[in-house]
Amino acid sequence: MNPNFRSGFIAIVGRPNVGKSTLLNALIGHKISITSRKPQTTRHRITGIHTDEAAQSIFVDTPGFQTEHTNALNRAMNKSVTEALNSVDAVLFVIEAGHFDERDKQVLKLLPDTRPVILVINKIDTLEVKAELLPFIERLAKEFAFKEIVPVSAEKGSQIDALRDAIRPCLPEGPLLFDADDLTDRNERFLAAEIIREKIFRLLGEEIPYATTVMIEQFTQEGNLRRIHASVIVDKPGQKAILIGKGGEKMKAISTQARHDMERLFEGKVFLQVWVKVKSGWADDARAIKSYGYGDA
Repeated sequence: MNPNFRSGFIAIVGRPNVGKSTLLNALIGHKISITSRKPQTTRHRITGIHTDEAAQSIFVDTPGFQTEHTNALNRAMNKSVTEALNSVDAVLFVIEAGHFDERDKQVLKLLPDTRPVILVINKIDTLEVKAELLPFIERLAKEFAFKEIVPVSAEKGSQIDALRDAIRPCLPEGPLLFDADDLTDRNERFLAAEIIREKIFRLLGEEIPYATTVMIEQFTQEGNLRRIHASVIVDKPGQKAILIGKGGEKMKAISTQARHDMERLFEGKVFLQVWVKVKSGWADDARAIKSYGYGDA
């Protein structure tokens, strides 16, 4: 192994909908974190691992820091963000090109001054006037003592190698912390639940996805076949009806798309059954939040 090999943990933080999960997927070269155009899709800390001949970078994708709502679920997610910042070697602070508002400033206040912070300006491909990028960078450089400022387009894969190069010197010298071919520390059971939740976000309207969570009731493997039984938990009976859809068509579409993604990720056949269950007030029930894997609320 390279005698100057580096390895360490990097938190990816930012307000909702700046593209943190898309950035994580781009950095490791595989899709392990769910994405959608709706904000606040990520609820858990997701760890993605990228290993090359010089370094092993272990990225922690955190939920978007929530400043508007204070139910038990959002408190648990915000706690996940602050805990991640206190337990990593470096931080990627992600903002959207051309946009820096009070929500970004709330996250900025959380950034540590005891470890390197790289400002990642994402979605540069969406800038209509490219000449605006340089003055935007100059303005942001005055807000915090950033180690580096790297403009990227996570969706297009632009400048991802440059970002990896900026991260590497921020990591301590040390051996591999995970096997070289590991992509995440999350198990297949967790990833299956997240894939189902992504399809709910992508296929349903504005309100319903935020009122749902997914529990894997059964996960067994027989050779190359995985049998997965999952429950989607909703807050109200009316939400259950919307999720199922007329004649079960909506749930069928969610299940089919989720199964296809699982088969690609797990590289094997998947038998998937999904039910919908009503648990009123689950998102503000600290005990329920913990049982669904969101940590202390």
